Amino acid sequence: MKTRKRKELGQYIVADPEICGGQLTFKGTRIFVKDVLVMLAKGYDWDRISSEFDGRLSHEAIAEAIASASDALIEKTEKRRATIVETYRRAYGKQSAESDLNGWADEGIWPDE
Repeated sequence: MKTRKRKELGQYIVADPEICGGQLTFKGTRIFVKDVLVMLAKGYDWDRISSEFDGRLSHEAIAEAIASASDALIEKTEKRRATIVETYRRAYGKQSAESDLNGWADEGIWPDE
């Protein structure tokens, strides 16, 4: 059985199988990154989030969580787009589907996957 190892995902975020089952947490805490992202989505300001966790989260740590979430969303979106382009090419036999898809994206329309 393969043993998972601690993975540092930045200066403040870590995934450690020995802490909270490997969920993303802030280093030196058991504070879940996802909980902080939910608080941000609910409109909590950074000072309130920090105080909710007794000042154990710096603004820099919160900023890193936002940047990591942004990077993950962009990566997922790019992978999804590549899948859609390939599906379109197979379905319609076109070598260049980018122009059609860019037009659809500009209008907020996506073909069925």
